[in-house]
Amino acid sequence: MTDALQTTAPERPAPAASSRLTRDRRTLAEQSTELRIAVMRLSRRLRQQRSDTEISASQFSTLGWIHSEGPLTIGRLAELERVTAPSMNRTVNCLVDAGYVTRRTDDDDRRKVLVEVTDAGDTVVRETRKRRDAWLAKRYAALSPDDREVLARATTILGRLLDQ
Repeated sequence: MTDALQTTAPERPAPAASSRLTRDRRTLAEQSTELRIAVMRLSRRLRQQRSDTEISASQFSTLGWIHSEGPLTIGRLAELERVTAPSMNRTVNCLVDAGYVTRRTDDDDRRKVLVEVTDAGDTVVRETRKRRDAWLAKRYAALSPDDREVLARATTILGRLLDQ
C-alpha cells in the first residue's frame, strides 16, 4: 500500500530546483531590477564605511581619483566624475578646505593648475578603503564556499557589464 501511495503522489521538485525554476521564470526586466537594487544597496553600505563622514560621497570619489591617478587638472577630474568644471571646482574647494588636497601649478606648463592629494587626504583614502574591505571581507567570509565561487564568477561578469 505504501508503494501505491508513493507512485500516485505528485512529485515535487527539490527545494533548490524549485527556487531555480521560480528564478528562471522571472523576466529579464525583473532580473535586471533585482540586480540593480542589490548592487545599489551594496554600494550604499560600502560608501557608509568612511573614515571621515564630513565629506560627501562625491568628494570622496574625487579624492579617490586624485589618490589613484596622481595630480590632475580640474578639467580631467570633471571628465572622470562626469560633472561640469565649475561643479568640480566647488568639490575641489571643499577638499582643499578640509586639508585633503592642494592646488599647485604644473612644472611643465605654468598655465595649468594641478590638484594633488595631501598626507591627510592619503590617510583618509587608505583608512576608508581599509574599512570598506574589512566590512565586505567579514560578510564574504560568512558565505559558503559555493556562494563565494558564485560571487567570484559574478565579479567577472559585472566587470564585463561595465565594459559594454
